[in-house]
This record gives sequence, structure tokens and C-alpha cells, in this order.
Amino acid sequence: MSIIEIIVLALIQGLTEFLPISSSAHLILPSQVFGWQDQGLAFDVAVHVGTLFAVIIYFRKEVAEILAAWFKSFGSQGTTDDSKLGWFILLATLPSLIIGYFAKDFVEEYSRNAWIIAGTTIGFGLLLWYADKTAKQIKTIYQINWFMALCIGLSQVIAMLLPGTSRSGITMTIGLMMGLNKQSAARFSFLMSIPVIAAAGSYLTYKLISEGDEFNVSDIVTGAVLSFFAAYACIHFFLKVIEKMGMLPFVIYRLALGAFLVIYLSM
Repeated sequence: MSIIEIIVLALIQGLTEFLPISSSAHLILPSQVFGWQDQGLAFDVAVHVGTLFAVIIYFRKEVAEILAAWFKSFGSQGTTDDSKLGWFILLATLPSLIIGYFAKDFVEEYSRNAWIIAGTTIGFGLLLWYADKTAKQIKTIYQINWFMALCIGLSQVIAMLLPGTSRSGITMTIGLMMGLNKQSAARFSFLMSIPVIAAAGSYLTYKLISEGDEFNVSDIVTGAVLSFFAAYACIHFFLKVIEKMGMLPFVIYRLALGAFLVIYLSM
């Protein structure tokens, strides 16, 4: 990989992992437009590690409080708002872990289908617009119940099976539809990404070790660092943007990106 490829792909992964605009749609653009080869397992592991550390460090206070309360819930303290949130994050994560394990071959085979990505980028972008426009958005993150958590978790499976959906996009969409305000929908989506990204990174690491792929240490370190800073900045500014402008900028971007893909693929 050239330094340009490393920089572009790491920034794309870091910026699109948490925005509701589909990382899959952006990661196929370099290969489609510039003819770049697949970045390889080692680089995938690196950028996953970078984005994982970004979300953990950004939400370090919330993560520490949730984990502490969750472990204490097994003792005499009982359940609290934070411990229940921990259980709901776990519940929301289980569908994608279970189905992801059994459907991994299907996901790997169709994850680069550009026509599917173009269609889902547009379709789920419109669904995000509908949710943002019509949902009540009155509930906070501590008003999530088990049914809401399960529905949001199942929506995450859709993103896994249909590339271009956007994991963050569909989970925020369903969160909004179920009454969460924008900040709460986004924060729950970010928090539930931690075990999912950790699981994906662990699986990719296992594949990397079992297949014995060679890799350039400086390339993966650069990729991890760049994706970390890009993801951290993305989370920070996204939470500010949606408070002032809602989801509309991201909907418009998705529609434009999807239209570009359709036009490009039709040429």
C-alpha cells in the first residue's frame, strides 16, 4: 500500500464508522474509481483498533460508570440506571454477534457488491430522514427498555447483512423511531458499537494469525493512529451537529453519494 492509500483508507474508516453515511459505500469508492486493491486483513485490524479506542476514550466516563454499575448489580447494590443500560447494550449486541458468526461467509461474499451498496445508501438514507422528521424524540438514553434495545440490536443485523445500510445509521434510525431524542439515539449507537467493533476486530485478528499474512508494521500503525483521530473528531463534531441541524445534512449526503454510485456504475 502506498502512503496515499493508507491515509485515505484510514481516514475513511475513522470518519465513516460512526457517521450515519455507510462506511461500506465509501470503502468501495477507491477500488472502483482508482482501482486500488483490497487493503488486507492486517490493515482492517488496525483501523478497527483505532476506531475502537476512539469511542472508548471519548465515552470513557460513561463506559466506566456503566461497567462499574453492571458488575455491582450482581452484588447487594442491585440494579441502577447505569447497570440496566449495561444490560441493554449487551442485549442489543447479541443478535449481531450470533447472526454475524453464522452469516460471516455470506457477509464476506456480498460486502463489496456496489449496486447493493448504492441502493441501500439511498433507501436507508430516506428512512433516516423519515425518522428524523416524524419521530417524537422525547426519551433519554435511560428510558430505553429491553424491547427498544432488542429492536435496535436487530436493526444492527440488517446493516451487517446489507452493505451500505450503515450500522450507526440504522441503529440511530430505529432509536429515533422508538422515541429517543437525537443525542440519546446517537450515544446508544456509539456505546453499543464498542462490543461489536471489538468482536469484529477479534475475528479479523484470528483470521490474520491463522492465515499467516505478512504485513508492514509502519503501515498498520499509521492506519490505526489516523483512524483513531478521525473517529474521535467525528464523534465529537457529530454530536454537536445533530443538536443544531438534525440528520438532514447526512441524509442529503447519502442521497448524493448513492446517486453518484448509480451514475458511475451505469457508465
